[in-house]
Amino acid sequence: MYPRFYCTEDIIVGHSIELPADIEHHATRVLRLRSGDRITLFNNKGGEFLAQITHISKSKTTALINEYHAIERESPLIIELVQAICINEKMDWIIQKTVELGVTHIFPVTTHRSIVHLTNERAIKRLQHWQKIAISACEQSGRNHVPQISPLMSLSDWSNQKNMNKTSQNLGFMLSTTAEKSLTHFQKPPLNTVLTLLVGPEGGLTQEEEIAILHTGFIPLRLGKRILRTESAALATIAAMQALWGDY
Repeated sequence: MYPRFYCTEDIIVGHSIELPADIEHHATRVLRLRSGDRITLFNNKGGEFLAQITHISKSKTTALINEYHAIERESPLIIELVQAICINEKMDWIIQKTVELGVTHIFPVTTHRSIVHLTNERAIKRLQHWQKIAISACEQSGRNHVPQISPLMSLSDWSNQKNMNKTSQNLGFMLSTTAEKSLTHFQKPPLNTVLTLLVGPEGGLTQEEEIAILHTGFIPLRLGKRILRTESAALATIAAMQALWGDY
């Protein structure tokens, strides 16, 4: 695979494109690519483009779009992750790795026991940071569709929003230390079922929060006999889903 870059510009085979500043910096300053080197570009519209760098100068870098490949590496599973936010490094890790594992949408939420509290301005900056991590994970893993990360909201607000947009093809799981069922108790869901996974914060969800979520139709789920940390729980669950029902 050639170095991959997410580019929001219009990409047309046979045309040259001026690489945006962030891509230009990464390609020429970090990776030390030179004129004649090949790269892969994708723009979130499906497929990917093989291009060749044709010009590098202090002011700009251009590439010629040579080929389009209608290739996708998305999982057959539609997986939404509702993750209680945690300290920066842990949250960054969760977003990076769940995107690599195939998650399609991430909802960061605050809960009663969340130890991280962000002001509106900090929440906006953190969202932008998380989206960059998701893009980088797609570049690395070969995905051509960047998962959406929704703005930070409270768990109750997310639950109310979810109920308003609820569809029949939805299967929700809430990780809980008191749950009795594991993923092996469930059959492979029908095609196009939205699998929603809720993971609590470092201290877990409160009893009141769990009861409220259960009233929305979520199923309590346990991963074996051991209790995982919040930064491990989503990764282990999504990997298990992919192994049981997805493309593993």
